[in-house]
Amino acid sequence: MGVTLTFIAIVLGIVAVVYLLRVFELSAIAQGKKPWEVTEEEGKNQARLMPVFMIAFYAFFIWQIVHWGPYLLPESASKHGEDYDTLMTITMGLIIFVFFVTQTLLFYFAYKYAYSKNRRATYYAHNNKLELLWTGVPSLVLTILILFGLNTWNEIMQPVNEEEEHVLIELYAKQFDWTARYAGKDNKLGRASVKNIAGTNALGVDSTDIHANDDKIVKGEFHIPVGVPVQFVMRSQDVLHSAYMPHFRAQMNCVPGAKTQFNFTPTITTEEMRQKTGNPDFNYILLCNKICGAAHYNMQMDIIVESKEDYEKWLAEQKEFNPNGKNANNINEKEIKLAQR
Repeated sequence: MGVTLTFIAIVLGIVAVVYLLRVFELSAIAQGKKPWEVTEEEGKNQARLMPVFMIAFYAFFIWQIVHWGPYLLPESASKHGEDYDTLMTITMGLIIFVFFVTQTLLFYFAYKYAYSKNRRATYYAHNNKLELLWTGVPSLVLTILILFGLNTWNEIMQPVNEEEEHVLIELYAKQFDWTARYAGKDNKLGRASVKNIAGTNALGVDSTDIHANDDKIVKGEFHIPVGVPVQFVMRSQDVLHSAYMPHFRAQMNCVPGAKTQFNFTPTITTEEMRQKTGNPDFNYILLCNKICGAAHYNMQMDIIVESKEDYEKWLAEQKEFNPNGKNANNINEKEIKLAQR
């Protein structure tokens, strides 16, 4: 009832203001004035208000930065993230600089060139020097930023050298959860396909592939060791998802019927980040950054970054998909053949 009355009061208020303005308009017409024409005095009043509005506008902008700044992500927890953040800082710095310059000029021109019946606008059709300036300078700046970003991207997307120490993890997406599959001691992931999904084999891992025997499937949360490169392989079962790990500055689409990849080296453990943020409940998180359905908001998985020793201890406790070549997931060979048809 209260909401209805408030709505009616607002509507009546708007109607009253409209009719009041109409009365002023008719009164001005009766006096021989043209209310739709801006007078010189009105132009000067608007010009005087421009510096006031500019100061208020800038104050609000600065307040937004100060107020919402603490809610931004903490420092990057991956090696490549440092370059990513540097590029972001440079880009935002340039944007804010251009913002202040252009807005100040707009307010200044609005103040200086307020309407005057004694002044006429100058017809200024073209200036080659100005055209070169405002197209050449932005193009040069953007070229530098793009080259910096492209170089960083190429370094990120370069696959981990298989001869070097690394962790190989598959992130499997489906509506609406994540599953992590770790390569075993052979450091190779077994074949997998949606055609093999049957029974408890939710990832469609091919149990006939010897590389799949020692793979380890983890749900709920997954662990990675600090200081060791992690190579991620992404798959999707149903629709387009996006593996987004904001604290590691990592994101990659998970495409049905295709494999995508991303790699990074974690640099800060979960415990260290809890101390840095002052939040004892902090956890790194894997999110889906595509609106993939009704429960998209709930598609997340915790990531634990820990020492290499703790990671290896945790990994040893996880069950293998097919230990000793036996079907640990109780997948009937008949069911596999039926699923493959």
